[in-house]
Amino acid sequence: MSNTSGTSDDRSEERRGGAGSVQSVDRAVSVLEILARLGEAGVTEISAELGVHKSTAFRILGVLEGRGLVEQEKERGKYYLGSGVLRLAGAAAIRLDISQEGQPVCRALADDTGETANIAVLDGDAAVNIMQARGAAAVTAYNWLGRRTPLHATASGKVLLAHLPQERRESLVTRKLPRFTAHTLTTAAALRAQLTAALEDGFACTGEELEIGLNAVAAPVRAHDGAVIGAIGVSGPAYRMERGLLPELAERSVKAAVELSRRMGYTG
Repeated sequence: MSNTSGTSDDRSEERRGGAGSVQSVDRAVSVLEILARLGEAGVTEISAELGVHKSTAFRILGVLEGRGLVEQEKERGKYYLGSGVLRLAGAAAIRLDISQEGQPVCRALADDTGETANIAVLDGDAAVNIMQARGAAAVTAYNWLGRRTPLHATASGKVLLAHLPQERRESLVTRKLPRFTAHTLTTAAALRAQLTAALEDGFACTGEELEIGLNAVAAPVRAHDGAVIGAIGVSGPAYRMERGLLPELAERSVKAAVELSRRMGYTG
């Protein structure tokens, strides 16, 4: 059903916040679903499917094309799903895979160390914990699962930050670094030094940088192509995970990271 009412109503609706913005997002998602179902479609066909004026459909397609989510066959004017959709789908698949493959590895690391083991992945400008297992010695019932944590104040975050492309890493290192405790690294120079050490050592540590009394270690998890897609490590009370013991716990975390990387297809 085609809506042939004037385009001014559509345009003014999309300029407004609230319900208009939500409707624009809903229409954009609908366009992706239409192209997934049909394979390809022109503006006229898409506008009919959406029930909007052609100019509205064209604007939505323009935004999606700008983000690489749709592409246009120039000669025939047909649109189809772009490589950006594959990029998003690939990222989702990696997260699902690392969750599935990481469960036994995370559990084994917790049993081996007696502490709380976590697997984290990058989520924008933070690390998010997607897997957790508690060892026999874990004294807290605190749940890190699903929690977004700062990159500069956590062991997993430092691992993920260290392996980012240089330009992206620098943009995060040189921004304002919030202080959580007296031990938090809040200068770019100090953070850079630890990121360099993380690359050289193959692991990262934190000593009461996010919370007083909490220490942690983590090592990088790699995909089949060698790209770092996550971090696995352990955290626990500083009185038990003393700084002198962190290298040994880091070695165990590295072994767990190697095993999980192998499960993810990395053979290097």
